[in-house]
Amino acid sequence: MKKLVLSLLLVVAYSLNAQNNNPVFPGWYADPEGIIFNDEYWIFPTYSAPYEEQVFFDAFSSPDLVHWTKHEKVLDTSAVKWAKRAVWAPSIIEKDNKYYLFFGANDIQNDHELGGIGVAVSDAPGGPYKDLLGKPLIDKFHNGAQPIDQFVFHDQDGQYYLIYGGWKHCNIAKLKDDFTGFVPYEDGTVFKEITPEGYVEGPFMFIRDGKYYFMWSEGGWTGPDYSVAYAIGDSPMGPFKRIDKILQQDPEIANGAGHHSVIKVPDADTYYIVYHRRPMSEKGRDSRETCIEIMEFDENGHILPVKITKEGVKAHPLKK
Repeated sequence: MKKLVLSLLLVVAYSLNAQNNNPVFPGWYADPEGIIFNDEYWIFPTYSAPYEEQVFFDAFSSPDLVHWTKHEKVLDTSAVKWAKRAVWAPSIIEKDNKYYLFFGANDIQNDHELGGIGVAVSDAPGGPYKDLLGKPLIDKFHNGAQPIDQFVFHDQDGQYYLIYGGWKHCNIAKLKDDFTGFVPYEDGTVFKEITPEGYVEGPFMFIRDGKYYFMWSEGGWTGPDYSVAYAIGDSPMGPFKRIDKILQQDPEIANGAGHHSVIKVPDADTYYIVYHRRPMSEKGRDSRETCIEIMEFDENGHILPVKITKEGVKAHPLKK
């Protein structure tokens, strides 16, 4: 009888553990960028804290989306002379065996302040990273877009783009091959605005079945109405017409669900949405946790509404 009870307790303990994978790691982390490097899942989030304390990035790696290893301070402001505070929303890309980490810093409010979007480089995804330019890559408000919330998009033709912008404006610019600057478009412009209806910040883009899915965050990041919506276009330039909201709060679980990224499993039509949210027990603006859910599509290619959960996702080891 004792053995049976013990076995049942172990089964219950295992089930509870298996069913509660959100948040995916402890601590307050936001704006997560999920990606796959070298047959491992990685998440690069913002360390969510008051701006004067938000001066470094941790990263997390996992073989299966459930068990995570923390890589502490892969980049901090001691390695970026012009960055003093408020580093956030990292975006990471691998090119020619180098890893490039794009980030926002200093929360500039006008063209006369020092800060904006920077880029750092490392030989390994876990760092350490060093400042590539010694200055911001973008330090001005083009088309009304605050230079924050950067996302690096690699198109099918090999071109890399930087998609970014706060203050309800989103720009797209063609990156040089070495990521040290931008290549003008044929009409001579560098920053093209692709802002859809409802856009606030947090852009993300991916390709599925030849279509460009453009996603972004709506609402206010400190409030309960933070959420994610999307559009579909035929190119990175769009045009993008808002289709629907697919991620938002659930008063039974958490609010402020937004600023996301998407991980696609190689050689499969399997997608995960990585996002942050604020537990209902928390009132502080910086009390944000990183979570993962499965993201699915209907027969027309539209993204189905995502239900936020405490269970999260099951283990999904990558094939090697």
